[in-house]
Amino acid sequence: MMPLPDPGWLAAIAIVIPLLGVVGILTTRRWPDVREGISLAAGSVLFCAVMTIAMAMESGETVHFELARPLTGVTIALTVDSLGLLFAIVASFLWIVTTVYAIGYMRGHHEKNQTRFYTFFAVAIACAMGIAFAGNMLTLFVFYEALTISTFPLVTHAGTPEARKAGRTYLGILLGTSIGFQMIAIIGTYAVTGTLDFRDGGILEGNVSHGVAGVLLLLYVYGVGKAALMPFHRWLPAAMVAPTPVSALLHAVAVVKAGVFTMLKVATFIFGFDLLSELPMTQVLQWIAAFTIIAASLVAMTKDNLKARLAYSTISQLAYIVLAALLANEAGFLGGGLHIATHAAGKITLFFCAGAILVAAHKTDISQLDGLGRVMPFTFAAFLVGSLSIIGLPPFGGLWSKWLILDGALEADKLFLVGVLLVSTLLNIAYLLPIPFRAFFRPLPEGAPATRNEAPVACLAAIAVTCLCCLLLFLFPDPAIDLLGRTFAGVGSP
Repeated sequence: MMPLPDPGWLAAIAIVIPLLGVVGILTTRRWPDVREGISLAAGSVLFCAVMTIAMAMESGETVHFELARPLTGVTIALTVDSLGLLFAIVASFLWIVTTVYAIGYMRGHHEKNQTRFYTFFAVAIACAMGIAFAGNMLTLFVFYEALTISTFPLVTHAGTPEARKAGRTYLGILLGTSIGFQMIAIIGTYAVTGTLDFRDGGILEGNVSHGVAGVLLLLYVYGVGKAALMPFHRWLPAAMVAPTPVSALLHAVAVVKAGVFTMLKVATFIFGFDLLSELPMTQVLQWIAAFTIIAASLVAMTKDNLKARLAYSTISQLAYIVLAALLANEAGFLGGGLHIATHAAGKITLFFCAGAILVAAHKTDISQLDGLGRVMPFTFAAFLVGSLSIIGLPPFGGLWSKWLILDGALEADKLFLVGVLLVSTLLNIAYLLPIPFRAFFRPLPEGAPATRNEAPVACLAAIAVTCLCCLLLFLFPDPAIDLLGRTFAGVGSP
């Protein structure tokens, strides 16, 4: 058997692969088939590299690569842990699926500037790999900011006044929170500890008073604007003016997942569960997360535009993971980490279906979907699958991540939060299930064509894959849970 490449180098190569894809995409911009083939190839190679890293970690190897040492005790370095590996697997795999979908969508919808789309999508995935494999908060912050900047051209892709306004909101909130809050928290952490490394049990324990730790926690939570905790959430629905594959990137593949991933890393490896559970600020932020879960769900129920409803659903679901991180226990960590994967599969399915409806039926509002299930049965059946997974009903994966978060709330003796999660599930039902029911059980408007008219095959193939992922995450959750569990077994942790 051939020896595996040095896993430390592979972590760096995982960032380089999408950037090499950028060169290929730009070089072949006049030949769309070749350009899109290169995007698919880059995604496939990246996924293979990530799985090679997974095999190296399975054999007990440490995956570390140092890029630079700008400060005493601080490096720009890549260190792969279990949570980061799961995030990288999700992002790299869904890059392939989203590229397949984008081929059908971008051509079917006759989108302009397609080369620019594929280019910045690849750059965003490179940044996501950097976040997943960041060995400390400084490295994570660098790639976090790069991800914000690289996705700005995707949000403003249409070039309309509405898109430019949305881009300003997107950039203003995400850069404002990260520079105004997160950077200050990082500087404060370094000042009191002399390091920014991710360590088991956290680095702040014993180095700060509870008052200072509470201020740092507040700065970190609101400094991670990509987690969309209220009131810093407006960038996410504003960004819905972007093409649907971009919405899929924002909501399922890279951007929002980078936010909640960062929250889990900060809670576990900067603060540590012992310190976090002792802070009064933790309870305050738990209430804010709970408010976001309920309030975003209530707002979602009022939205007639399909993508707007899904955007507010995402805000609510992200708050699940923020809350899971703040529970400061193993069950919460496992549930939050698993929810990164299960929500990604469910929500990308829903956005893919929304795009398919736009391409095939030219409908954007829920009130326009009456009877459309007879015209697009595959699309609306897939929408039902994605909805059931987001709600957390069997036989789809969202059940297990929500179950673990509930278990974490019970373990922390937070019965109020258990109630919030249960009420939220009922609200999920209220704003998601009426959509496929409306499509299947209401009659078509008089005079509307009843002939079968689905989206392009590439779109349907991608939707089929993400639906299958929802099912597989229900049937086989153990690999993801076991991977995350290594964090507490001392395997694959920083």
